[in-house]
Formats: sequence, structure tokens, C-alpha cells
Amino acid sequence: MHNRKLLNIELGRVSSEEYRTLPDSGVVVVLDNIRSAHNVGSAFRSADSFKADRVYLCGICAVPPSAEIHKSALGAENSVAWEHFSETGEAVARLREEGYAIISVEQTENSVMLQDFRPEPGARYALVFGNEVAGVSQDVVDASDLSIEIPQFGSKHSLNVSVSIGIVLWHFCPLVPR
Repeated sequence: MHNRKLLNIELGRVSSEEYRTLPDSGVVVVLDNIRSAHNVGSAFRSADSFKADRVYLCGICAVPPSAEIHKSALGAENSVAWEHFSETGEAVARLREEGYAIISVEQTENSVMLQDFRPEPGARYALVFGNEVAGVSQDVVDASDLSIEIPQFGSKHSLNVSVSIGIVLWHFCPLVPR
């Protein structure tokens, strides 16, 4: 069997302007003190790919415009809406007021394995991803409705935050049949 690679013009891509007019997915990404601008850019790119509604950049996160963000975002920082908060708790408090379930992506005592969590249609989720070394801060974990964990089987039990974002957003993607 021969499979021809599709050309970029065959992929049905939407423009940044069209992206913003697509229906909301009910999923937002919250970055809790992500130190690498490349990881921030990758978060934008995954958010765009899986149609997250917004990215909240908190604390030390780099913000657009940034050459480092753009290098890994490839322009997704222009399609996905974003906002910066000096403290992650401020973003979490606002999202809770707006009716979002706050979910920390973190290894905790009572975390739910990702494959065991089923997003509810019509629900709104704020997915919090933490610092590359320290993870999601304890005060944000404490303020969360629950924690979900990506199962891992190797010796590290640690994924790059940009990889974690892609895995979790795929799970929440509204286009994936359940």
C-alpha cells in the first residue's frame, strides 16, 4: 500500500482569525510558573492543535511576543487567546468563578489516572500544568477539584511538561470519539 503525504494546503487548516471564531471547547490551559519559553510555545501549539479556548500564563512564564515562544509555537501564540497572571492562584480563582472544574495534572496521593477520567460533555475544565522541576505548586493542588496523573512505567516517572500537555489535551479533545 502506498500512502502519499498530504500537502499543507490539503490539511484544512484554519487561519488565526478563523480559529478564534470556532466554537469553544470548554478547555483552558493554565501554566503554573513554566520557566522555559520553548515549553510555553509548545503549550500554545498543542492548545491550538486540540482547540483549547485559552492559555493562562502564570508567574514566571514568558509571554508573547517572544522569539523563543514563536520558535516552538509556530504562530499558535497568535491564534490561541492568552492572559498573564502574576500568581497562578488568581487565574484559578477566576476560572472557578466562571464555572470551570480545576484539574491539576500532577502525581498526588489521590490522583486519578488519566485513562480513568472521562470528561463530561458540556463541562468546562481548567487544566493546570506545573513547573518543569517543582510541578504544580501545592497551593494550586490544594485549590483544585482533583488531580489527574499520566500513567508511566519507566524509571523516571517524569515527562517534559510540553509532552504532558499534548497527552492530556488529546484526552480532552472534543473531536475524539468516546
